[in-house]
Amino acid sequence: MKGEYGDYQDLVDEISALLGVPATLENRDFGLIAFGAHDSEDASATDPVRTRTILTRRSTPSVRAWFEAFGITRATGPVRIPAAPEAGVHRARICLPVRHRGMVLGYVWLLDDTEGGGGTERGGMPEVAAPGQATAEPGFEPGTPFAGPSGARLAAAMEVTSRIGDLLAEDVKAGADLSRELRAVLTAEPGWRRDMAVATLRTALGPGADGPHMVVCVSPWTDEEPGLRAVPGTAALCTVPYGSLPAGPEPYRAGPRKSWPYGPGPEPRYPPPTDAGRPADPDGTGRPGYAEASGGALALLVRLRSADAPEPVLASVTRLREHAGPAAAAGTGAPRRGLAELPAAWREAVAAARASVAQPRLGPVARWSGIGPYRLLTALPPGPDPAVRPLLTPAHAELAHTAEVFLDRAGQAGRTASALGIHRQTLYYRLSRIEQLTGLDLDEGEDRLLLHMALKAARL
Repeated sequence: MKGEYGDYQDLVDEISALLGVPATLENRDFGLIAFGAHDSEDASATDPVRTRTILTRRSTPSVRAWFEAFGITRATGPVRIPAAPEAGVHRARICLPVRHRGMVLGYVWLLDDTEGGGGTERGGMPEVAAPGQATAEPGFEPGTPFAGPSGARLAAAMEVTSRIGDLLAEDVKAGADLSRELRAVLTAEPGWRRDMAVATLRTALGPGADGPHMVVCVSPWTDEEPGLRAVPGTAALCTVPYGSLPAGPEPYRAGPRKSWPYGPGPEPRYPPPTDAGRPADPDGTGRPGYAEASGGALALLVRLRSADAPEPVLASVTRLREHAGPAAAAGTGAPRRGLAELPAAWREAVAAARASVAQPRLGPVARWSGIGPYRLLTALPPGPDPAVRPLLTPAHAELAHTAEVFLDRAGQAGRTASALGIHRQTLYYRLSRIEQLTGLDLDEGEDRLLLHMALKAARL
């Protein structure tokens, strides 16, 4: 972002020049915004934390916990943090909090050479804090050797952080406005309200609204909305409550289960729906097989340099999905130009995310163009077909799995028996039981199609 003070990279480079060490700027969620060049040939002048942050654009939870234990969220001046190899922090650091009107919006990080001794320059550096104690005021003990920046240079650097804080505050405000407008587009019913929401979002985005873009869904998302820089090129993002998601069963967070009613194979994170579109009770406990739904989905509108080259976006979305937790799924709609088909692109992204749960091989970020038959299956109404419902109970898990393997292999008995490790006569017996339970004739193509679709849809 460019503004009155230039962009973030210019300001980070200014701090690096002031202090003579490469600086790194992160937002308050420890997402990378900008970093100074590292020109030293000495490999020890950096450490794995800085390298990983630059490569993955985010700090690990253990590193974040270690830094926050020193009160950086409350500090108003530089805070020195010692190394902690057990937390993955191999070099001490100086943290310059970035604040705006009393609110912390980010952090500038500098590698600190104090622990290694060296020169005798002293200044306004605080002592090393103990975890849980902020040392933001100058208080470095007189006479202690210190090779870090002087108090005057740190004060000048803190002045630069105030300008960074102004820019971040503008970003936060703009992001909040765009989140509201994007959410309105994705949740409004077809008609004049949606048309107005699209027009408002187009105005807010400016000329870039008419360029190529991709819509992304990450679900479930229970954290706060990330910054716009979570995925490079993000024009707008918002959280969407589950009740506002496109038609289909609500996603549920993964949790321990006693059984899966469809036998071996990839176990989806979305339990099979009942008549009302709610999860079945595969455990026989009276409770859904997964934890209660919470939060919602995260929607991102990402600008593309070219509709034919979304790979950089997919790599960043993969990292965002990992941040959301092991139960999260991610999907993208087909690239488009303009915003007229934004709701359709969102439905595609949600469908792709659901498909990646049913078939993990489609992930880690499933693309609408690559989910094949799930483009149709995700559009089916919630709840199994009445003919197939008796098969989708825990008591008939083995039969359901047999039916799916049989249909996946085009009804070839030899391949099916081999895949299941059973005798052909056993397979024929199971197939007859499936026909009795469902009333379907597996010699009829339409009956096979119905059963196959119902079994695949139940994994969504």
